[in-house]
Amino acid sequence: MSAPQAAAEPSLALGMVGNCAISALVDARACIVWCCMPRFDGDPVFNALLQPGDEGSRFAIVLEDFAASEQWYEPNTAVLRTRLTDLHGNCLEVTDFAPRFYARSRFFRPNMLVRRVRPVRGAPRIRVLLRVLYDWGQTRPTITRGSNHVRYVGSAFALRLNTDAPVTYVLSGQPFTAQREYNFLLGADETLAEGIGDTARHCEQETIAYWKHWAQRLHLPLEWQDAVIRAAITLKMSLFEDTGAIVAAMTTSIPESARSGRNWDYRYCWLRDAFFVVRALNSLSEVGTMEDYLRWLGNVVAKAGEGHIQPLYGIGLEHELPESIVPHMAGYRGMGPVRVGNQATEHFQHDVYGNIVLGAAQAFHDRRLLHPAGSAEFARLEKIGALAVQVYGQPDAGMWELRTRARVHTSSALMSWAACDRLAKIATALGLPERARYWQLHAQQMQDEILERSWSPARQAFAESFGGSELDASVLLMAEVGLIHPADPRFASTLDAMEKTLCDGPYMRRYEAADDFGRPETSFNICTFWRIDALARTGRGRQAREIFEAMLAVRNPLGLLSEDTHAATGEMWGNFPQTYSMVGVINAAMRLSAPWDTVI
Repeated sequence: MSAPQAAAEPSLALGMVGNCAISALVDARACIVWCCMPRFDGDPVFNALLQPGDEGSRFAIVLEDFAASEQWYEPNTAVLRTRLTDLHGNCLEVTDFAPRFYARSRFFRPNMLVRRVRPVRGAPRIRVLLRVLYDWGQTRPTITRGSNHVRYVGSAFALRLNTDAPVTYVLSGQPFTAQREYNFLLGADETLAEGIGDTARHCEQETIAYWKHWAQRLHLPLEWQDAVIRAAITLKMSLFEDTGAIVAAMTTSIPESARSGRNWDYRYCWLRDAFFVVRALNSLSEVGTMEDYLRWLGNVVAKAGEGHIQPLYGIGLEHELPESIVPHMAGYRGMGPVRVGNQATEHFQHDVYGNIVLGAAQAFHDRRLLHPAGSAEFARLEKIGALAVQVYGQPDAGMWELRTRARVHTSSALMSWAACDRLAKIATALGLPERARYWQLHAQQMQDEILERSWSPARQAFAESFGGSELDASVLLMAEVGLIHPADPRFASTLDAMEKTLCDGPYMRRYEAADDFGRPETSFNICTFWRIDALARTGRGRQAREIFEAMLAVRNPLGLLSEDTHAATGEMWGNFPQTYSMVGVINAAMRLSAPWDTVI
């Protein structure tokens, strides 16, 4: 018997499967290295991404004498296929997905991962290595077995593996020859209504059909369609459909750069990030996610009353997400700490009110919606506008969540303006001229002051704060949300100054000032995409396209992006997959693509 193959070093060359209830990350050798249960922000039952080596937990299909692998998504779906080949030419294919399809008048999205293994060529020998851990890797489950299932029982919940593979081999890790198709359904501790193989085949067929029909309805640009479809599916999988929350990423504690300590938990719903997700999917005519998100957002607003609204919440509307460190976990590539929770729930980030209004605005104008917004929703949204007016011009932590410094951030003031501007437009659409005038007056006053007080004569640019002189990429949003016309010389001058100061080739950093951890070492992907948008708006489309192609080139082999890119190596860093970054792919393609009428 040959020796076991060494596990690959953790990387972000991962595929994501999910069904808007749970998700999992699969590496290039068909090993599930990350999966939280029973929801996105739950216990990582598979944690090898953050706990490499024998101490970690994973679900691996190990091909003996492994030689090579290739991996791809079934086109226009969230169904992932990995083909493994050994040194003797034997070949095996692993199909991974989480079931999602419409059945019994609802979306069927169980807490279940399905793995289908079939020999493609020869007689491949495999080992099934399934190790579940609970309580952030501290607790081994009690394992019980049946004729065709294995139960992994913990104190909070139990997982059941239903399989038509030999249970004895699954439990022992003994190698065996894959002479036929084998199916593995890991999920809730429930028996199946039908046979294991029949259930797996039915779920695959229906899940593929669901995603293909979902993608078919997207309004795509002419160019870069595959990149846009992959980004859109990834964003959809980031929706926790039960409540309508949208998570910023599926992981925690992937450092923003090597050994930087910038390790954060992103498995929660930031109102800012969620707005950008909704806006990107809306641009593709996928408005269902917006309607789901507005359910969650409405509950956030109702629960807050007229008080402070946090920049983020748990996906079940949790207010408190106390931040702690998991000391026994090594971290990604041994680069801890591993954090659970996020202290940013305690921050005052004044752009949040504008993000709420922006996220809800289309619902007042779009006639396609099942639940269009009206006067009652506008009344609630006006309370958010009042808060935007109240906090305007006050110091805060800013959108980058600085933990030790407060200023009157231009980006926060900009979003207060956006709240008032959009409320004025909504009031006009609802036939409420007095309210429209009220909000337009506030918007005009804010616009005048922002353009005056954030301008730095010394830098010939809009600065990151009122009266400041340091540059910040978030100021580029001035044109995107409509505060300033892109042709304004001051905006062009700002873009020029940022390119000289914040850019490393095609990539763009967030800001130039040192923060709590020093100066950022990696570029922040969404900032690069903001630059692309600004270039396109200012007539520099050719350069924008070049930078966009550079960003597409640093996606992982499956078309996914994390939060950050190292300018020198092109390596991905930061939590994964980052919704902000996938939003950028959609926005850039929609902005830069040639129109359809050039070819049809």
